[in-house]
Amino acid sequence: MTERESLGEKRLESECVFDGIILHVEKDRVGLPNGNEAVREVIRHIGAVCIVPVTDDGMVVMERQFRYPIDRVISEIPAGKLDFKDEDRLEAAKRELREETGYTAGKWTDMGIYYPAAAYSDERITMYLATELSKGERKLDFDEFLNVELIPIDKLVDDIMAGRITDGKTQVAILKAAKILKRG
Repeated sequence: MTERESLGEKRLESECVFDGIILHVEKDRVGLPNGNEAVREVIRHIGAVCIVPVTDDGMVVMERQFRYPIDRVISEIPAGKLDFKDEDRLEAAKRELREETGYTAGKWTDMGIYYPAAAYSDERITMYLATELSKGERKLDFDEFLNVELIPIDKLVDDIMAGRITDGKTQVAILKAAKILKRG
């Protein structure tokens, strides 16, 4: 028996609970491996990208942004949702970096996938390292307000380990980027 067969769950019934602009919520009845049934509430998300943009001298282009759900300003790397489900993720990352920070990159490294809340959401964030940066004009969306700052990558690693950077995608992507750049 495969691991999928011994641990997997099968959707028996699905109900759309909420169909929003960014999030879609389903309530599913599932069959469990032992034959019992359970309910799963699932948030469906179109997908997103995040970028660790690093200058030639090891500074990371960071953002300070107010996040309404937690009612505070936090430090994050540039990121954004896809415009449509099958959008090329690298092209989306290039767009988000340029729009939010004004930077473009000569070199892009795919750092893999991050699932921020796999217990209840299918959101998948593709993480990129962007280097060989050039600065230009940013073009924020009408509902985006953020400050851009340059911070040494080593300081960000220390801030993550000390609990001062609380955004999950930022933590994972910065730590991965730091490891990749050290191997360089």
